[in-house]
Amino acid sequence: MKSAQSFESMAINQMLQPMFATAEESDSMFSGGAGEKQFRPMLVEQIAKQMENNGGIGLTDAIDRQMLAMQEQK
Repeated sequence: MKSAQSFESMAINQMLQPMFATAEESDSMFSGGAGEKQFRPMLVEQIAKQMENNGGIGLTDAIDRQMLAMQEQK
């Protein structure tokens, strides 16, 4: 189950990356500057983990069932 949850978190992360990549990166007084650019991937990863911990998008159960079915075939 933990592997399925990790996979769903990774899938959510991959879906969120383009959204954050298109965020405005101005050098205004309230922007995060170089630090924001450097730590953005970690922020997106943590958002994805929190989304998965709060129910995700429904992939975990399907992935877990498929993994169990594949293990039983061996």
